[in-house]
Amino acid sequence: MSYLHFSFYAAFTLSSLGLAFHRTHLISALLCLESMMLSMYVALTMWPIQTQTASASILPIIMLTFSACEAGTGLALLVASTRTHGSDHLHNFNLLQC
Repeated sequence: MSYLHFSFYAAFTLSSLGLAFHRTHLISALLCLESMMLSMYVALTMWPIQTQTASASILPIIMLTFSACEAGTGLALLVASTRTHGSDHLHNFNLLQC
């Protein structure tokens, strides 16, 4: 495994662990999701260079578009939940309550 592959795997794994273990605030969960998407974007962008293919892929651009939509939706949910609940603590959100 090359150093480049190891760095992408490590960034994705650390982001996943951060999402799994540090779920106190909504903003930290959103940052972990965004770093996961960023590491996947960089890996998909470097993939044609590593495999030495001449054709460029549209997949990284589509993924970057979905990542921007995810970030916008996440921030809108953060603002809405902060206005209704008073904070962005994830333990305050009860999905079973109306």
